[in-house]
Amino acid sequence: MAELEIVTIGHPVLETKAAEVTKITKRTVKLVNDMLDTMYAANGVGLAAPQVGVSERIIVLDVGDGPIVLINPVLTTAEGEEIDVEGCLSVPERWVYVKRATQVVVTGLNEKGKGVRIEADGLLARALQHEIDHLDGVLMVTKMIGEATVEVEGEEGE
Repeated sequence: MAELEIVTIGHPVLETKAAEVTKITKRTVKLVNDMLDTMYAANGVGLAAPQVGVSERIIVLDVGDGPIVLINPVLTTAEGEEIDVEGCLSVPERWVYVKRATQVVVTGLNEKGKGVRIEADGLLARALQHEIDHLDGVLMVTKMIGEATVEVEGEEGE
């Protein structure tokens, strides 16, 4: 496993819709493991493959309950609405207010090709929406309602 370089705002891969993963290979599993290493090293709670320069529909997350891997994730249900502050590893040192659903259901595959269904609220719901946006070429600054000032030492965002 290895740490990958996180691409930042302005890189074209971040504004491109990522491709579906048609087959989970050893390369896919290695990418997932490297993405987890990268996310943890950067103190993030989520990371999408485009953020490491790979235009594929893969996200990894960990909001404190252990790692979640989703390949070809689909947001199937979104309910409620709340505005909160978000950060992003690809938009360093910038925090913005974004409106998101408060409860979501997301389906996809894990790194073994097994179907996964996640019902989420709170930070996990927000992180899932944020990372799936990355797969569609949408950055948080595209959806921002306003800038935020956050003083959190050691935190880099999603």
